Amino acid sequence: MGPANRKKKKKKEEELKKSKEIEEKMKKDLENENKEIKLLVLGTGESGKSTFLKQLMILYKGGFGKQDKALYTTTIRSNLISHTKILIDAINELGIEVKSKSKKIMRDFYEMEYYSSEDLTEEVQNQITSLWLDPGFKEAYDRRTEFQLPDTANFYLNNCERISDPKFEPTQEDILLCRIPTTGVNVIQFTVDDRPWQVVDVGGQRSERRKWIHQFDDVSIVLYVVATSEYNQKLYEDQTVNRMHESLILFDQTANGDFFKEKNCVVLFNKIDLLKQKIKNVDLKVCFPEYTSGKNYEQACEFIKQKFLEVGRNTKRTIFTHFTCATDTENMRGVFDAVTTTVLEAELKNEGYI
Repeated sequence: MGPANRKKKKKKEEELKKSKEIEEKMKKDLENENKEIKLLVLGTGESGKSTFLKQLMILYKGGFGKQDKALYTTTIRSNLISHTKILIDAINELGIEVKSKSKKIMRDFYEMEYYSSEDLTEEVQNQITSLWLDPGFKEAYDRRTEFQLPDTANFYLNNCERISDPKFEPTQEDILLCRIPTTGVNVIQFTVDDRPWQVVDVGGQRSERRKWIHQFDDVSIVLYVVATSEYNQKLYEDQTVNRMHESLILFDQTANGDFFKEKNCVVLFNKIDLLKQKIKNVDLKVCFPEYTSGKNYEQACEFIKQKFLEVGRNTKRTIFTHFTCATDTENMRGVFDAVTTTVLEAELKNEGYI
């Protein structure tokens, strides 16, 4: 074979090799386009993880059907009764004075053992409304950091009459504020721009966290939710542990663990609406003694953010942050758009496009 033929053969082999590389690249790109994106939502209990999933249901799954609403109706009514019982317990424990009429109603509550949504009769509704109008109950609510009461209690108590109506059907706001502790694993699947998503929410209570490891495979991105307003509150599970401190410890264990130490992460600093109100009266110094900027909302936000960025110190990945109110649907739409962009940019970077 002459030099010209050898050169021609070599050129043909190079073209064939390049063609195969392009074909493999196109095949891989097609696989990536159809590959499901797995978003793992983590955080401590009460941080707002489940509310984030509800927002995705609203934005990408058409909201809530009759069966969902029936379940939430039962839960909301049960929550209303349980919130009242928690406040009664707190009044007794804290020695708060209430009116004589309220004392009788409080005794009736325990004698009749109201527990379920079926017990929310017109009589019980009138009793709850009467109690909530008592200044002693308002005082107990204002001292809620001294005991365990969900953030949404005042909303449901203010809407007691509407919720008690036999024809009551929960609104979107009612459902978003409804508290159902996550046990086990909740998964929702949907498609955005022809790309399938799987979003996984795992219970944040300490007893639930051992289940997290089973969800770590094939995670595209981790979303960690922080309740910014809980800097002066204690855990349900351990009344000696500050909730913000627990969230920082858990974030450290998660973000710097073997599974995620090189995985991009989005941190949602949630419940900023509650933080904005609380910081007016309660200095962040109660949680972080080194904080010196006083009762300033913007400074408190920046300080909390830096605390978590310091913990997520690994330089091989990027931590994205957003300040959010998970009950605000439009706010959550923007957050999820940002999460989507983060995932797609990471894929492009892995493929060498950027």
